Amino acid sequence: MTQNLARTVFLLAHTGRPAAIRSAELVVKGLLRHDIGVRVLEEEARDLPLPDEVVLVKEATPQCLDGCELLIVLGGDGTLLRGAEFARASGVPMLGVNLGRVGFLAEAERDDLDRVVDRVVARSYEVEERMTVDVVVHRNGDLVHTDWALNEAAVQKAGAEKLLEVVLEIDGRPVSEFGCDGVILSTPTGSTAYAFSAGGPVVWPEVEALLMVPISAHALFAKPLVTSPDSVLAVEVLPHISPGVLWCDGRRTVELPPGARVEVRRGAVPVRLARLHHSSFTDRLVAKFALPTTGWRGAPH
Repeated sequence: MTQNLARTVFLLAHTGRPAAIRSAELVVKGLLRHDIGVRVLEEEARDLPLPDEVVLVKEATPQCLDGCELLIVLGGDGTLLRGAEFARASGVPMLGVNLGRVGFLAEAERDDLDRVVDRVVARSYEVEERMTVDVVVHRNGDLVHTDWALNEAAVQKAGAEKLLEVVLEIDGRPVSEFGCDGVILSTPTGSTAYAFSAGGPVVWPEVEALLMVPISAHALFAKPLVTSPDSVLAVEVLPHISPGVLWCDGRRTVELPPGARVEVRRGAVPVRLARLHHSSFTDRLVAKFALPTTGWRGAPH
């Protein structure tokens, strides 16, 4: 795999969407027109109408982004989270274009493709780091699984018929025990994802914190909790009940046998996101959720 051009970006797209195929074609042609090289996974290239100048990559490894200045991702939330896996492993900033429904991780919408190309060509973007969480699973004192998440690690019941019995712990001290459908351990970035659906608070991305959000708990005290970013959150699955499952960002899963203990702490490696503009998170929140703001007159002058 070689690239003779001085600048190169990697393109990741949800090729199952016609909109993604059209968008990929526009982005690739725009970048090549300005002598910026493009790499694409070989398995995705089969579904994309790409010029011969595009470099095809056989294996999806962190090394396939070596020498790339940006990872451009076209798709919905699932594709953006897939892109985050590449971004974290490689250290290359991710620029997301939302082709789905909400897309809080995206920096642009499908109507902004020309502007995206122009800003990439001009290097007119900034890079910010988003907190991740590192996840470990123990059983009987033995380490049985390690993982990470950008949005959340979710401990959930494995089937619909029984509740998951858990004990919650923060910084080595027990908080409460109850039956529930699950518990979400989230970053601020993930506060607008699964944790939001479960009734958790929206946390601005620049706030450093961890969230613990119960799902449909049978308890008087089962409120969402917001802790220090240096806290260690733990969920213990009680030994006498049926197994549960751990989901990380809704993409990677592992079974949790009775007696399993899931610990979550601030991740050692962040995900880097490319930003095209300085719009506030408040404006993004209003736009993404179509919140009503009629009647707002602003602060008095």
